[in-house]
Amino acid sequence: MAKTKYYTVRKGRNPGVYSSWAECESQVKGFPGAEFKSFASKWAAEDALIHGWGDSATPKRTNKSQKKDLGEVPDYIKESISVDAACSGNPGEMEYQAIDTATGETIFTSEIYPIGTNNLGEFLAVVDALKYLHEEGSDMPIYTDSVSAIAWVRNRRVKTNLYRNAKSESLFQAIDDAIEWLYDHTYANPILKWDTQAWGESKADFGRK
Repeated sequence: MAKTKYYTVRKGRNPGVYSSWAECESQVKGFPGAEFKSFASKWAAEDALIHGWGDSATPKRTNKSQKKDLGEVPDYIKESISVDAACSGNPGEMEYQAIDTATGETIFTSEIYPIGTNNLGEFLAVVDALKYLHEEGSDMPIYTDSVSAIAWVRNRRVKTNLYRNAKSESLFQAIDDAIEWLYDHTYANPILKWDTQAWGESKADFGRK
């Protein structure tokens, strides 16, 4: 059985870590000055996304007793934005926010939508963070704990069982606007998965569990 490779795209249409060559190729083929490389582990690929291909200081862990089968997990990047969504039920009343990971300062909070899901909230939070950083001219990373949100941003579409009706219309209008923005803009910001097991709850967590 072939071993899984992970592909780091540092310069491409959407920089990030990809788990197949097809995904990587779609980001770099025809892109001027593309930079990409394959790695044997996800953690090495994510470290290279931040630090580059050369040698870099070994990141420290927040809790040395926490380990994963693939080895040591790098510490999170403090100079970043963390996003999270909160939902009263899933689906239910939903909101999201973005926090400066290093300082804990609130960067923005959303309106409260009458109905939504955690993943849809995380998707909108990531896109709003990309918009904010685009205006700031920053390539700072964004952390989310939603794998779905990361995929939806990358693919510029969402997959949801939530019905579009009068109650959810404002949410779907926001989703339409977010997808349109993704088609109209490029960004260099890595969108990274927050490792709750290694680092605890996201810095943007609403603390309502």
